[in-house]
Amino acid sequence: MTSSNHVPTCDEHSSEPRVNGLDLSTQQLKAIVVSEKGYVVHETAVIFDRDLPQYGTQCGAIQGAQAGEVTTPVALWVTAMDLLLKRMKNENVDIHSIAAVSGAGQQHGSVYWSRDAETLLSSLDSEKTLTEQLAPGAFSIAQSPIWQDSSTTQECRELDKAVGGKQALANLSGSRAYERFTGPQIAKIRKTNSKAYAATARISLISSFIPSLFLGEVAPIEFTHKWDDRLLDICGGPELRSKLGPEPVHGGTFIGRISDWWVKRWGFSPECSIAPFTGDNSATMAALSTLGDAILSLGTSTTFLLDIPPSKLPPRCFTTSHLLAHPAHEDAALAMLCYKNGALAREQVRDTHAEGSWPAFNACVEATPPGNGGLTGLYFPLVEIIPDGVHGSFFFENTQPAASLPDAAHPRAILESQLLSVKARAAAVLPPGAPPLGRLVLTGGTSANETVRQLAADVFGLPTYVAETKEAAGLGGAVLALFAWWRARRSGVGAFDEFKVGIEEKMRLVATPRAEVTKVYEGLVDSYRACEDQVVRLCGERQRA
Repeated sequence: MTSSNHVPTCDEHSSEPRVNGLDLSTQQLKAIVVSEKGYVVHETAVIFDRDLPQYGTQCGAIQGAQAGEVTTPVALWVTAMDLLLKRMKNENVDIHSIAAVSGAGQQHGSVYWSRDAETLLSSLDSEKTLTEQLAPGAFSIAQSPIWQDSSTTQECRELDKAVGGKQALANLSGSRAYERFTGPQIAKIRKTNSKAYAATARISLISSFIPSLFLGEVAPIEFTHKWDDRLLDICGGPELRSKLGPEPVHGGTFIGRISDWWVKRWGFSPECSIAPFTGDNSATMAALSTLGDAILSLGTSTTFLLDIPPSKLPPRCFTTSHLLAHPAHEDAALAMLCYKNGALAREQVRDTHAEGSWPAFNACVEATPPGNGGLTGLYFPLVEIIPDGVHGSFFFENTQPAASLPDAAHPRAILESQLLSVKARAAAVLPPGAPPLGRLVLTGGTSANETVRQLAADVFGLPTYVAETKEAAGLGGAVLALFAWWRARRSGVGAFDEFKVGIEEKMRLVATPRAEVTKVYEGLVDSYRACEDQVVRLCGERQRA
């Protein structure tokens, strides 16, 4: 498959071209149709549990018989695509005007194609649905492991050992091994289901599975998921390289035109082109950030994403962070920190120490000074991954262990500790001499809290914005499709930042840092580290006891 820079056209009845951004997440498949200027003109979704109950999922997933095993039927995703297009047609979406398609897929999930897959994809009959023709024959494994799976601890240990430890693996790949990662998942399948692995002709990530349906052939993996040949051999043996297909492709290009099935069955233009799909976190960055931005997602988990500009020196690699290639800048990178304990921990503090009320919680924060009078609390109701393995609540006064904190101190304590944990690590990831960050973008449910907005601005010392969209991954997919279309009109040249100047950015400034308060938090980073180090030692002693 080769990249194409032809310029797709739009429907003669449309005033401007449109692109379609798809987001295949854990619980839904969503389409976002966007205009040339980046305006959302239509949204359609299929909610898996509600709309496709025949597949028996709960929150889009199925718990397996083995401890920690979590999968989704690949046939569900195929059926969801059939239903999504049916809804778009019924909702009078002008499908023929769609000039390009790209999108996002949930990180880490994988799809296993059978030896018959290429033939089945390339010979689709427009009188039949995708499900009728592809499921189950196109797949060697019916249940796709997804990001929630934690059944590969042994494979992670073996991978760490093979390369010389967690830090060595992070230096090699940008991350240490996590159970949800695709490499350990492949290693487990090769070990426990060798017959199915041998019958697998190609392996896709979820983000390359979706464009395969549109192209009528198995699509290449996108560049943010590039691999190291040594790791391929460890995880999947010498045959894995061929199963993954050609070298990963960059964003901002087209990988082919839409197949005839889509033209005949749904009315797409035969000129409609397909751009590489990326992971959901990368797509979120494409939608919401520019180089030098940071995104803080305050949802069920806490996720921090850094859009790192190109530099002579690479970003640093740590066992607590992840480094990814940028989906649209060949020389830039994304750094990610992902915490388990986000909203759940904040809600527990609210319920226990603030009468179960967010107004009362906020009042406590606003009644206490920055730095909380030397009182620190670290809260891990779930076993945490940053720092790894800590569990429980821990309190300090001026970095010395304390039995408890006053009720009124807990709300500020949890916000400060969560934000200082991110701040302490973010600066370390950036390359030496990197320019300062430009702004902070908040997403997730807690981003609506005005008290949290101001505290985040103060801790990071950055003007803080919120995005008006709640569908950042799907919008990011549309932005990447639009970027490929824009570059194709310019003979394949043009930078992502230049392109985004012409895209309407729907951001709202919600908090401005107060310099004197930011200075306080700059001085508290080392104190926070001292407290966290004590928690790590204590939890380690508990585990060894």
